[in-house]
Amino acid sequence: MAYMVERLDDPATTGLMAELAALREDPQYAHLTDEMLATVGVTLFGAGVISTMGFLTMAIVSLLQHPEVWEELRKSPEKIPAAVDELLRVNLSIADGLPRLALEDVTLGDVEVKKGELMLVLVEAANTDPAVYSDPHVMDIDRENAGTHLSFGGGAHYCPATALGKRHTEIAIEVLLEKMPNLQLAVPFDQLVWRTRFMKRLPERLPVFW
Repeated sequence: MAYMVERLDDPATTGLMAELAALREDPQYAHLTDEMLATVGVTLFGAGVISTMGFLTMAIVSLLQHPEVWEELRKSPEKIPAAVDELLRVNLSIADGLPRLALEDVTLGDVEVKKGELMLVLVEAANTDPAVYSDPHVMDIDRENAGTHLSFGGGAHYCPATALGKRHTEIAIEVLLEKMPNLQLAVPFDQLVWRTRFMKRLPERLPVFW
């Protein structure tokens, strides 16, 4: 769950925190402790900031690796929203499996999972399923079904800030294309140093020139 916030004094932020604080006075939520509510607030801040930062960084890395796509978006900025969906599909960057405990016996494809067994769910694998996406490891900003990716989750776990997160990235790419149309990596891609022991896959720094 990601709630994209930029500043502690942002109206969306203060409104959210006020709603959380109000739950303390609601008898229906009497079982919630101050620690629980504080944890939710911190998680919302962290998920929003880290998710936005991580995806935007990897989106720029992907575009700089594909200068022909960068040039296409510069000439046809109306394609940016579709490009963001494709970038989300290929750059989920969770960098780890989501641990889930089976509550009952279930069959997933050809695999039998028994109740109580631990599973690691790799959403990246779903986003590159060749049965759904042709040439799944190729970035294609004209891909018709790019928007079916699971980078924002699904069902009860679908991110409520999907539209906001996508719009943040669209604006960032629009500004970069306008202000820095000749943006390029300042070092070869294989010289980037990747962050370790972190929930997102991204470089420690991104040297560029324009």
